[in-house]
Amino acid sequence: MKKGTTGSATIHIDAPPEKVYGVVTDVTRMGEWSPETVKGEWLDGATGPAVGARFKGTNRKGLVRWSTKPRVLAADEGREFAFVTETGGKELTKWTYRFEPESGGAKVTESFEMLNDVPSVITFAEKYIMRIKDRKADLEQNMAKTLERIKAAVEGSAA
Repeated sequence: MKKGTTGSATIHIDAPPEKVYGVVTDVTRMGEWSPETVKGEWLDGATGPAVGARFKGTNRKGLVRWSTKPRVLAADEGREFAFVTETGGKELTKWTYRFEPESGGAKVTESFEMLNDVPSVITFAEKYIMRIKDRKADLEQNMAKTLERIKAAVEGSAA
């Protein structure tokens, strides 16, 4: 993907934005929701979302496994959680979750923005090893699944 590429998915969750924010920002549980992330853990003594905090995300797509060490850019409880991944010393992808009050619950949007072009070695792996024809569409589908799973967990715990 090229610098400037964006994608997003949105869902309504019947719970206050602050509650949904608490679930999303518990990176240790992201493996429960995401089709690609299998594990998350806070790094360097961080125990939760704060600007500048780092965490490790371990990911899997088919036979391919990789990890990232994102840095939190925004941690505004009940409103926004954002972080950036890096590769080769460059910021690569900014991920953002936005939470808005809506009809007694929360409108939740997950989005990404490519801050630089994806390195050719990663593009090759996505296309020929992971067999992904359209990575943008793949990520948007994964975001929708993630949000659906978060919705089921949050609304199930509210019952």
